[in-house]
Amino acid sequence: MKPHFKPISPHESKLFNIVVQKNEKDFEYPWHYHPEYELTYIPSGHGVRYVGSDLDNFYPDDLVLIGSNLPHSWVASSDQNLQSRAIVIYLRKEFLETTWVQSFEFDGIRKLLKLSNKGIKFDRSVAIRMREKYNELVNLTGMNRLILLIQILQDLAMTNKFHLLCDHEFSTELNHSNNERINKVYKFVENNYNQQVLLADVAAKVNMSSESFSRFFSKIMKKPFFEFLNGYKINKACKLLIETDKRVSEICYDSGFQSIPFFYKQFKKIKNCSPNLYRKNYRKNFDFGYSK
Repeated sequence: MKPHFKPISPHESKLFNIVVQKNEKDFEYPWHYHPEYELTYIPSGHGVRYVGSDLDNFYPDDLVLIGSNLPHSWVASSDQNLQSRAIVIYLRKEFLETTWVQSFEFDGIRKLLKLSNKGIKFDRSVAIRMREKYNELVNLTGMNRLILLIQILQDLAMTNKFHLLCDHEFSTELNHSNNERINKVYKFVENNYNQQVLLADVAAKVNMSSESFSRFFSKIMKKPFFEFLNGYKINKACKLLIETDKRVSEICYDSGFQSIPFFYKQFKKIKNCSPNLYRKNYRKNFDFGYSK
């Protein structure tokens, strides 16, 4: 269940690339890694974001910084009217190796990139503040583009409005041959989360015994499979809480749980609040145009 290596093609600079992903083919890529640091901004769309051992829903103005070789993937929801888009900045290793970046003026940026090995999710308020600069960056070239990029990184280095996605730096044995396993598991969970899932069923999808798969998944993802599965279900529940007016009891069953008390227990464990409070807080602070 290893990530896929994704080569990043050089563009106009040996230090960084900027890519606008406008369609499904460009936007969605199997769970993968690359040596470049990646700063991804989502102008539109929603779905599920995987970074290391973390998974969560993403919505417009999602801004995440991913460290070198940290596995990740964004998967757009199929039920959306507006296609998911992303503006992605890839920082090459050469960016940090240049003499001028070693100067004390870049201390903040160097610390930010070091911290990104755990994955950094910036608050939506930060993403909104950076939105205009991101859009401007796409249209610039040459030295003007590099200067604005440094300004963006410095602004992000100065904020404390973020949280880390992984509890510790996510290290894994980077083995190309196991790439298909994690993507098969993700696809299996996506298609079967609202049914009873047996360990033997998912293990069979990757041609492993239940015991071998259990050890394998825990080693790679830093959590047991059923903890991952419950987290996926809770994210589905969060999406329904945000986008619909369904009762919590309906959402419990629609997101794949068979017991309301167990659903509440898992929700509190993962989101640190009740489903109703989550809905209230989210709708108070965000408005994505869904039914209220």
